[in-house]
Amino acid sequence: MKVRIALAPGTAMVDRIAFCRFIDGLEQYGFDTVWLSDVPLGTVVDPLVGLALAAGRTERLKLGANVVVPGRNPLMLAKELAQLDRLSGGRLLLSFVAGQESPAEREALGVLREDRGARIEEVIGLCRRWWAGESVEHHSERFDISGIALQPTPIQEPLEIWLGGIGPKALLRVGRVADGWLTARATPAQAEQGRLIIEEAAAAAGRTVDPEHFGISIPYSRQPLDERAVAAVLRRPGAAPLAGETAVRDILPVGAGELVDLLERHHAAGLSKFVLRPVQLGQGWDDELEWLADAVLPLQG
Repeated sequence: MKVRIALAPGTAMVDRIAFCRFIDGLEQYGFDTVWLSDVPLGTVVDPLVGLALAAGRTERLKLGANVVVPGRNPLMLAKELAQLDRLSGGRLLLSFVAGQESPAEREALGVLREDRGARIEEVIGLCRRWWAGESVEHHSERFDISGIALQPTPIQEPLEIWLGGIGPKALLRVGRVADGWLTARATPAQAEQGRLIIEEAAAAAGRTVDPEHFGISIPYSRQPLDERAVAAVLRRPGAAPLAGETAVRDILPVGAGELVDLLERHHAAGLSKFVLRPVQLGQGWDDELEWLADAVLPLQG
């Protein structure tokens, strides 16, 4: 399995100079991908906006978008993603997500009373039909679409859609409908178990998930953190808290040695795509990228 290292800024970055320096650094050092996350009520840069700028500044860097699907019009979403893939020369990577467990966000997006997972599955089906060049006729409780086609279609055939999550329903959904899995806040043992469940679910649905398409987002720190900062990073709604130094190190590595060790253990568990996210920057992105390039890029290949 080919290891690929990506970076997620994890900060606001809604500043042209800072954002462009970050993107340029990723391209110059040879990181595989930049991942931007959709946080509707946050101050982070919108992934479709940020990746459009990144596409124009780079030639090689892949462009990853975690997109909150509930609340978005599926036709406009399919159109925007198809155009971004085309304008970037086929470098777009996608993960569809349900959004944060926030009542305020759900209310703002207008998705209070529905199964967000079912909505994601419905939108995946619509996007794939549009991207395949179909004239889509589709009528449901959510959408009424009468003979609508989309042009231009993406360069990538197919433009793949990954899903996240670690709960039972999320894992089964990945196996049933997704092209890959990008999880978070999972130990290597949990990630391996999740991968096996996904592969079993895919087989039951008469399909396969490429063994190269399993990844995880990993927070890290170069320096030790206080207990409050660690607890904030490790917190996951509905999950039991982790306990013990070893368990924490399985989620939040500190220093180059722990980070490389965790990547290698996840790779042994069957994951090979890693999105790294610094908990704190310290001296800024120029220094951070240089440190990361020395620490982890030797693993990429």
